[in-house]
Amino acid sequence: MEPLFLDTNIIIRYLTRDDPDKAARARALLKQAEAGIVTLVTSESIVVEAVQVLSSKVLYNQPRPTVASDLATILSLPKLKLANKRVCLRALTLWANASSSVDFVDALSVAQMEQQKIAAIASYDQDFDRFPQIKRVEPPAAGDVQGT
Repeated sequence: MEPLFLDTNIIIRYLTRDDPDKAARARALLKQAEAGIVTLVTSESIVVEAVQVLSSKVLYNQPRPTVASDLATILSLPKLKLANKRVCLRALTLWANASSSVDFVDALSVAQMEQQKIAAIASYDQDFDRFPQIKRVEPPAAGDVQGT
């Protein structure tokens, strides 16, 4: 069987069980991946969307540690392919342990920086100051730029 691209809604149905029929079918698919019968492929954007939907106060309002743990379990399936899987798993850990003001995309950026051994980020977003392993640098004022 050819690989299948795994969309967010399969993950959401599986984890929330808000539609019992779809949840059972999603579970069966993930069990096939766990058994090595099918290969699933997904992307960082799917992980980002799943985090946002599951943790949304308007939608499912699940606690960060629960979301991170549940998604890590799915992402860790050996037959689930994801470019930079380790980076996504690290981002889930960073996000789960971060202040509620830190969003998952920021945690993902920090995990990518760690993986690439980049120590500083150019950003106005002060949430990055909550990660002691990186330094946030704001661009200089227009008059402060040398060479112009």
